[in-house]
Amino acid sequence: MLENGLHLSPAAQIVKTAQAYRSTLVIQKGDRKIDGKSMLDLMTLAAEHGAKLRLETTGEDAEAALQAVSALFARNFDHDAAAGKPAG
Repeated sequence: MLENGLHLSPAAQIVKTAQAYRSTLVIQKGDRKIDGKSMLDLMTLAAEHGAKLRLETTGEDAEAALQAVSALFARNFDHDAAAGKPAG
């Protein structure tokens, strides 16, 4: 889990990953929905530590896009490896 919430580095990873697909990516926090391919939208989402986010993809490669972005969250955006901490 990201201790500082969805900050610049993980947001950049989401945008880069999402932009590799033709599908749209919508990220929802509460009642607010944003374009997951927009760095500005992600930064203004203010997804703090522990925030619940919903990912939604639509388009021809939607399933692959969803899996790729979900994998970033599942591996904590490689935060533990970058911090020199053992995974797990």
